[in-house]
Amino acid sequence: MIGGGRNRERQVNRVGENVAEVRSLPLVVDLDGTLLKSDLLIESFFSLLSSRPLHALAALVALANGKAALKARIADSAVVDLSRLPLNEDFLAILRREKADGRKIYLASASHGRYVRPLAEHLGLFDGVFASDDAVNLAGAAKAAALCEAFGEGGFDYAGDAAADFAVWRKARQALVVNAAAGVIARARAELPRVRVIGSRSASWRDWLRALRVHQWAKNLLIFVPPLAGHRFGPVLLECLVAFFSFSLCASSVYLLNDLVDMRSDRHHPSKGRRPFASGALPLLHGLALVPVLLAASLALAWRQPWQFLLVLLGYYGLTLGYSLLLKRKMTTDIVTLACLYGIRLVAGSVAAGVPLSPWLAAFSIFLFLSLALVKRCTELIVRAEAGQGDPPGRGYRLRDLPVLEAMAAASGYLAVLVMALYINSPAVVTLYRRPGLLWLSCVILIHWVSRMLIITHRGEMHDDPMIFAATDRGSLISAGLMAAVFLAGM
Repeated sequence: MIGGGRNRERQVNRVGENVAEVRSLPLVVDLDGTLLKSDLLIESFFSLLSSRPLHALAALVALANGKAALKARIADSAVVDLSRLPLNEDFLAILRREKADGRKIYLASASHGRYVRPLAEHLGLFDGVFASDDAVNLAGAAKAAALCEAFGEGGFDYAGDAAADFAVWRKARQALVVNAAAGVIARARAELPRVRVIGSRSASWRDWLRALRVHQWAKNLLIFVPPLAGHRFGPVLLECLVAFFSFSLCASSVYLLNDLVDMRSDRHHPSKGRRPFASGALPLLHGLALVPVLLAASLALAWRQPWQFLLVLLGYYGLTLGYSLLLKRKMTTDIVTLACLYGIRLVAGSVAAGVPLSPWLAAFSIFLFLSLALVKRCTELIVRAEAGQGDPPGRGYRLRDLPVLEAMAAASGYLAVLVMALYINSPAVVTLYRRPGLLWLSCVILIHWVSRMLIITHRGEMHDDPMIFAATDRGSLISAGLMAAVFLAGM
């Protein structure tokens, strides 16, 4: 018993010595993907692209002189809101405990020092900072050399998350693999002598569905409207189905790019701040890589459609890019563009089905979609007003514009009802309907629906996207069902 007690005492002393030894070594922490659930290079590039798109594209030219030159060029122009970046809170809590126990902690990042140093000061946790500058890209072997020069080989522990960190892990006493992909974790355990795994990177399929905005594919059902309105059924609807998926994949490609561009502004929004890229739920690099993949798949489906459909699809993509980078910041231009983006789906359906777009349908959609675009903008202003925030940044509107925008939305919505009434009274309706008198009920339903949408918007209960609201709202679905029943009864 006495010998067993002495053995336990020696084990306790040895554990105490090991703990003291570990705490005497500095802990060096990587930033992108490890402490930060994002990538500062991609963040800063898209921040610049959203505010000064031409400067962002010009910055890419600096890549010919190396990655350090690219980072320096972007850092010269791009502003990143460091206080709202998505942090790995679980790992940050571990670092705070280590700091409280007296351990020295350093931040070592391949991102440019113009961002890394202010972020380190904001967190108030680090004893020193290593970062890229205008001449040196502090990544991989360069980072390993800098840390060995500062602390000696094996004189520090290093926390990282990516394959590029193996060059540093091999020079560290212990490798802390933080929030890494399964492949990186497996390789680290196979190749490195001392490994500690802290968390893992596992993106949820739900996050990807949210990022692709699959729920917004419902908008593309507008592609079926031209053939249905022209009473064309059968094989043309199969062509429209292919066009639907082509447009949906194209839209998802644009949504990914738009979310990357809008990360800075999304983080100031109460609901958009939870989007997968803005919140750090998905890796930015994966989203960036998926943009051209989805576009290529969309074009592959469009290839079997009439060549005019391909032009419409490319026009939609270009107009959406223009909206994301520039037009959404222009007063009234943004709402006209949004209305066109809704309406271009009707043109796509008309081309895919080979059915001419009715001028009555075109006129009706112009006013209806303009009203929905205005509702969308009103909703954004109402959310900011209720949150006690000021005028929306990066937009051409002020909070005091809200009454005018609400009046414009109402006027445009009721003009759509007027167009419907004129259509019912036109000679064109007689060729399609045997009982056109029944169609007057559709005007009553439309008046009710438009009025209800306007009141819900004014109360601040509207979804960010009124088209999605209309596709999921019980009252709107009932109105749509009644409209369909009226038109079927009139046939």
